[in-house]
Amino acid sequence: MQILTTQQLQLKANDIRQDIIEMLLEAKSGHSAGPLGMADVFTALYFNILRHDPENPTWVDRDKLVLSCGHICPVLYATLSEAGYFPKEELKTLRKLGTRLHGHPHNLALPGIENSSGPLGQGLSQAVGMALASRMDRTTGRIYAICSDGEQDEGQVWEALMFAGKNRLHNLTVILDRNNIQIDGYTEDVMPLEPLKDKYEAFNFHVIEVDGHNYQQIIDACNEAKAIYEKPTMIIAHTIPGKGVGFMEYDYKWHGTPPNKEQGVKALNDLRTLRGRIQGEHQ
Repeated sequence: MQILTTQQLQLKANDIRQDIIEMLLEAKSGHSAGPLGMADVFTALYFNILRHDPENPTWVDRDKLVLSCGHICPVLYATLSEAGYFPKEELKTLRKLGTRLHGHPHNLALPGIENSSGPLGQGLSQAVGMALASRMDRTTGRIYAICSDGEQDEGQVWEALMFAGKNRLHNLTVILDRNNIQIDGYTEDVMPLEPLKDKYEAFNFHVIEVDGHNYQQIIDACNEAKAIYEKPTMIIAHTIPGKGVGFMEYDYKWHGTPPNKEQGVKALNDLRTLRGRIQGEHQ
């Protein structure tokens, strides 16, 4: 796998964000804030961290990414396409009749999709099962689970954490999208979650907190997780919902709302301006 520079990662994430906006515009439905906010994490994973092969997506020793918060699938689809799993032209079929790009991922529809997800809270249990099976089968791939902070309201999440901690699944890395919003409002208003770090540590997890838009911090945290052999790792990634699109950032109302045509033009202009700034900073 080619290791990308910070500028290359920033530019790739910007392309992925533009693809997300164009997908949502074409579909006229879907989620905006979470996919945009997690673009940097997904870019770091697929282009600097995960052991994977688009030419051999069922490679037995691959790292597996389990998306628990399936509603942010536009970022997964855009990233998989960018990585070469399927043609980028197919992104425009999101949520359309007969598409392989469902509104929530279906693991038999597309190469690179490791789990079907929709009901929040269940993906972590899937990832825990995969981690345990991998240890029993003595395969070398790691399991990465992407969860949202809002789905921590689900009791099944805590059952999965308890099981993973008890079984010391050191081959499991959970990345929590801590963007502080969910569909009904801000997480601390809907159902207060803090102190999250203390809670995960109490469930026998090694916990790391990072800026979810800082590539070096994301990469370092994932590498640190590989060196922890006595327990699973939880990476709390603090992200900005709607990152890169000024009028969407930090606003929970964009959790499950796509842009209209006028808003889409403005969003793409924001991202293209940001791309020019990235290029200028590294000249």
